[in-house]
Amino acid sequence: MLTAAAAAVGPAVVEDAKAAAALMAMNNVYYRFRHMVGTPVYGEKPAGLRMNRLMQPATNRTDFELMALAVSAINGCEMCVRAHEKTVTEGGLTPDHVNDAVRIAATVYAAAVALEAGEAADPSVIEVSVQGA
Repeated sequence: MLTAAAAAVGPAVVEDAKAAAALMAMNNVYYRFRHMVGTPVYGEKPAGLRMNRLMQPATNRTDFELMALAVSAINGCEMCVRAHEKTVTEGGLTPDHVNDAVRIAATVYAAAVALEAGEAADPSVIEVSVQGA
């Protein structure tokens, strides 16, 4: 099923999705820490995290930022969600686009959690869907 989805969107989109997931795995931990600790001194320190791929995506910057937004929403990083939402809306996407991307990410994440937990041996048993997309 994932192979068919990857073929439908093309290798550049898959490459960017993997890169966005990897970058946000790093950034979301760091920026959630800075937000949660609430000590101003950490906000004054440079992050020093390499994010070259963000500036040179295989697809385009707005799509890459939307993927990063979806991952950041899953990871619960408020600072990153706000930053990526601002970038994608300034890049021309609407609140409906953003909302749909996060709803799809939430649905995919729910299915992955259910499968990983072994709650359903048959993926068709999982009852998650996006209505009205």
